[in-house]
Amino acid sequence: ELPSPMERLLCGDVGFGKTEVAIRAAFKAVNSGYQVAVLAPTTLLAEQHYRVFKERLAQYPVRVAMLSRFRSKAMITRDVQDIAGGSVDIAIGTHRLLSKDVKFPKLGLLIIDEEHRFGVRHKDRLRRIQSNVDTLYMSATPIPRTLNMALAKLKEISLMQTSPKERLPIRTIITPRDMEVIKDAIRREVDRGGQVFFVHNRVQTIETVAAELRREMPDISFMVGHAQMPEHHLEEVMKAFVDREFQVLISTTIIENGIDIPNANTILIDRADTFGLAQIYQMRGRVGRSNRRAYAYLLIPKGTTAVARQRLEALT
Repeated sequence: ELPSPMERLLCGDVGFGKTEVAIRAAFKAVNSGYQVAVLAPTTLLAEQHYRVFKERLAQYPVRVAMLSRFRSKAMITRDVQDIAGGSVDIAIGTHRLLSKDVKFPKLGLLIIDEEHRFGVRHKDRLRRIQSNVDTLYMSATPIPRTLNMALAKLKEISLMQTSPKERLPIRTIITPRDMEVIKDAIRREVDRGGQVFFVHNRVQTIETVAAELRREMPDISFMVGHAQMPEHHLEEVMKAFVDREFQVLISTTIIENGIDIPNANTILIDRADTFGLAQIYQMRGRVGRSNRRAYAYLLIPKGTTAVARQRLEALT
């Protein structure tokens, strides 16, 4: 409502409710007669936002569309035409939103989720679409460039410092990779009715790891999810996990950003020594999104150096 466009960084811990703020901001913009673009770094996150926005705005005459590889060509073509015609109020998507054929006649608010995953060029392309658009950046781990701009007063910054009610801190355990530890962690979570994420970031060997876990724990159901699977198959796996049809999801870092599954409260990260701290921090934020105590196991190989271990201890 100010004469100059908003440039605001919303920085809050993982699972603190940044999406809720985005929904309310989008609703306000739509009510004022503008279109809203929501940009997410991964297809899974775009899909989740689409679901959440539709649920939350179900009783209002707001039309939400999604552009990503989970959509058929015909659906995307129709949505792109409707965006240009102005009949879509909120468009949610991955980099597909930045394509040349997507034109917003009255864009009023741009929401960039997990802004640390987008390059400078992507953000500037959005600038070119329209120069006087209000922009809301959201991230739990903003990149130094964005933080620098916020501290230099080029962007406004808002901090979310209180967690939702009844949220317990996540317990982080650094341990050598041992099958007994893995079995114990998975069993403990399954016994209390929960689900588990097992992160293994090599597509080449992920099936081998899955086979090993299935052999060790035949009574527990495992599924594999990674970005090189066919789109519809990945979508089915994620949907089945949300619907609690199986207990352990073995995946790559595709789950790193924003995925919200309250029933999953244990995460095991294989070869944690090969990840950056912000990455582990984001992945750990996938659990502990309900009122149960959550556990994150950082599995490291036997010969890990003391320095590598100390680096990981910054997270505990």
